[in-house]
Amino acid sequence: MLGSDGVAQLLSTLARARVYDLGMPLYQGMPISHNHPQYMLTLQRRHGDTVRPGGMSSANEVIVMCAHTGTHIDALGHVSCDGRCYGGRDAQAIQRGGRGLRELDITEVPPIICRGVLLDVAALKGEDVLPGGYAVTADDLAAAERRQGVRVQAGDALLVRTGWIAHFADVARFRGLDTGTPGPDASAARWLVERGVRVTGDETISYEVTKAHDESRTVHPALLVDAGVHIIEVLNLEELARDRVYEFLFVCLPLRFVGGTGSPIRPLALA
Repeated sequence: MLGSDGVAQLLSTLARARVYDLGMPLYQGMPISHNHPQYMLTLQRRHGDTVRPGGMSSANEVIVMCAHTGTHIDALGHVSCDGRCYGGRDAQAIQRGGRGLRELDITEVPPIICRGVLLDVAALKGEDVLPGGYAVTADDLAAAERRQGVRVQAGDALLVRTGWIAHFADVARFRGLDTGTPGPDASAARWLVERGVRVTGDETISYEVTKAHDESRTVHPALLVDAGVHIIEVLNLEELARDRVYEFLFVCLPLRFVGGTGSPIRPLALA
């Protein structure tokens, strides 16, 4: 536990840090996986509907969304393979009908405050944006480490830049159903598991490499089911890459949806 001197030193350090916002805004019409419902927001109460004594009124909204909307993190119970979730749990048994998960839900994910590392694979390949369907391999991650002079360590948050967030305003292109999307392949998943990474993310809806009109997924089961590594999707890594900030304090605070399979987040990098 920090004493008063330790708190003062920590506050002084944080006051000098630059804060990078890695989350994307939520709005109606934004790109969302075709497997999930669209985001909707409507005012349930508008200014002037009710006016309190003294003239005050208020507005508030109803939001309809999936937990896997915009920048979000996956709970370990989000994915199963051959009927099993992380730790060998029976996928059917941990469900509560339509009321969420009994185990491996998002409330089991603690606040994540750890060292973060950005590996800029797009820059490694001399590209602003990697092409759809490009597989980021273990060799790519190792080469990006060498190029940037960093090393991914146990307990880190590993963020992989593909540049794909540049397509965010174009819903069809960002989804990549006709082109595929870039992202880590099975070899990259094994690499980061061997390094002991606790959470990993990139800019796309699917995190892992996808091919056009191909629904198969191998990296999600490898990370969430086999290794217990959380996945973050739809990150904005452009400012970090522009400033060549490759090591930072990573802060990610999932909302505590009881039974939830994931949570929208607004992650931060402090450097």
